[in-house]
Amino acid sequence: MAVSAARAATATQTRGEWLWADGGGIDRQEHTSGPGEDGRDRLRGKVRAPKAGDVADRALPGDSPRVIPVRRARLEIVVAALLFSTGGAAIKATTLSGFEVAGLRSAIAVLALLAFVPAARRGYTLRAAAVGLAFAGSLVLFVSANKLTTSAASIFLQSTAPLYVLVLGPWLLRERASRSDLVLMVPVAAGLLLVFAGTGAAVRTAPDPLRGNVLALLSGVTWAFAIMGLRWMSDHPRSSPMAAAVLGNAFAAILCLPFLRSLALVPAGDWVVLSYLGVFQVALAYFFLTGGVRSLPALEAALLLLVEPALNPVWAWIAHGERPSALALSGGALILGATAVKAWVDARVPRAAA
Repeated sequence: MAVSAARAATATQTRGEWLWADGGGIDRQEHTSGPGEDGRDRLRGKVRAPKAGDVADRALPGDSPRVIPVRRARLEIVVAALLFSTGGAAIKATTLSGFEVAGLRSAIAVLALLAFVPAARRGYTLRAAAVGLAFAGSLVLFVSANKLTTSAASIFLQSTAPLYVLVLGPWLLRERASRSDLVLMVPVAAGLLLVFAGTGAAVRTAPDPLRGNVLALLSGVTWAFAIMGLRWMSDHPRSSPMAAAVLGNAFAAILCLPFLRSLALVPAGDWVVLSYLGVFQVALAYFFLTGGVRSLPALEAALLLLVEPALNPVWAWIAHGERPSALALSGGALILGATAVKAWVDARVPRAAA
């Protein structure tokens, strides 16, 4: 997730705001228009003159300096998605239990986020703490699932979160589901069933795939509550989504504390992997993500973030030889494909109405 688990890198749209698995949000109105005819970026409905930093990088042949910020933003989001996507393979590389990995990764991530991401140092409210609890559940469940089932099943099942948002949103957010929302439920539900139907026999990297699939499914449910919580936070300007992400990692670390062995007994190799997970796969990924989303339309950012669930099984295959079943891969393709199509449809509807 992204903090998570990014862990799943799906985007959900509610009342014009896109919410990502990292806990960040972008107001659609800030991103409906790109560079204007005068060559200047139009953000937040205003024209921003080029800044000195916009021309710091070398343009490719045929480029003007004005397109560099957009290319940099795309690169930052892709790098963030690539870092997020390595989580499954890295988690499986440790000799620790799921609770130990989740707790230590989150503890390191809290320190790194506070050090590297300025937005993580403000916006701490009771609402952020409440949403942080849902984040914590998603983090712990996702890591635990990765230790028991395949990386592909873990990320695909967590990516079913929009399905639960559509079911629970009308009651918790008082937001009615549109026809396109209801259509989305069909392929996502079918993909979920295919992933479960593709549960294979126990192997070294997936010793209890059925139990792991159940935990991954529950991580999707808790992630749906986190998504709805972020929407709830948007009505309170003092609350920060990044603060909720930091608190979620802090709560996860505290929750897993009773299950930790003595830190002196943690192998040096595991400390290397844990440091990578906390500093690079979580904190640095958020740093790139928060920098990139400011300059791209919500749809483009959401689609670029689908790099994470697409590559997550690839790294597990390269690092551990893990091979998900054809049914599981087909289910994942349905889930991710439906999410991408829904994002594209939602982005076009306001334009058509305009």
